[in-house]
Amino acid sequence: MFTITDTLICLISAVAFVNLLRMATPGQPGDWSGQQIRNPLMRNIYYRMIEDQRHREDTHSYWYEFDVSALPEDLREKFIGFHQDLETTQFLESCYEKADWIFTQLRHSLLRYILSWFMTSTSINGWLKRGSMFIFSRSQLDALLDIPTGWHWQAENMLDLGAGDGMVTSQLARYFDNVYATEISEIMVKRLQERGYRVLGISEWSDGTRVYDIISCLNLLDRCDRPISILHSIRQSLRRGSGRAIVAVVLPFKPYVEFGSTDHQPTECLHIEGKTFEEQTVSLIRHVFTPAGFTVEKFSKLPYLCEGDINKSFFVLYDAVFVLRPTDV
Repeated sequence: MFTITDTLICLISAVAFVNLLRMATPGQPGDWSGQQIRNPLMRNIYYRMIEDQRHREDTHSYWYEFDVSALPEDLREKFIGFHQDLETTQFLESCYEKADWIFTQLRHSLLRYILSWFMTSTSINGWLKRGSMFIFSRSQLDALLDIPTGWHWQAENMLDLGAGDGMVTSQLARYFDNVYATEISEIMVKRLQERGYRVLGISEWSDGTRVYDIISCLNLLDRCDRPISILHSIRQSLRRGSGRAIVAVVLPFKPYVEFGSTDHQPTECLHIEGKTFEEQTVSLIRHVFTPAGFTVEKFSKLPYLCEGDINKSFFVLYDAVFVLRPTDV
């Protein structure tokens, strides 16, 4: 059995090993093969640092690739293509840095294993203050909302549904006098309140007492029990004439309900057809947003990035991001 001293020696050795790799040949974490490293922890760190170096030298153009020719003509002009900009690169750099915090990452791994017996993944991340997300940079958001560079645009109310720790919310918050959010996880609610956002109850945000200039629904439709009902509530809660919704959906679409479902399947199903990203994007527009009373103004494809762990600096999924307005406006 390992003693506390043995564990500390192992951890200190891991940190020393990481520092040794950093001082290795420029452009490569080391000159030896990872298979020669017997310790599993150190071997994982070695492979992760190799992968980080590869990502640092990559502009990830494939994250943004979208076959516009596969779209119907009426949708082609609404698509906006993006690339990895400075703000996205800075988020990735912070992920690489945090992955190198060996003691912190090992403590998180241990606590995550223990807490997983009685807490959801979302709540664990909130408690550990880890797993922050990144969807769009400020310049990408401005392009989606058609806000000219340098123009001071300000509105009254915004609402972020399922806001998590509020990091993505903060990209929108700068434009609004009042920032509202919803979140089921009690721990994430505390994180949002720490940022100064007002958290509304699940049935409170759509009770008709206030209207919103922007409602963001980011990566929620595939994680909630009643996505169709949420879309209808969004439509009814937007400011008439000027209100817009920003909706992001991970594709390929794979619904999984973390709260309020015993089998993790939603009560309301979104019937999204197609195998490719482009086909499912069109299906979302035709079979989900249009029947819910929305018209797409703009849309794009963006990487949905999440802070990683000791083995992987970040995780990436692919988002279809839409700006919607109620059809009757």
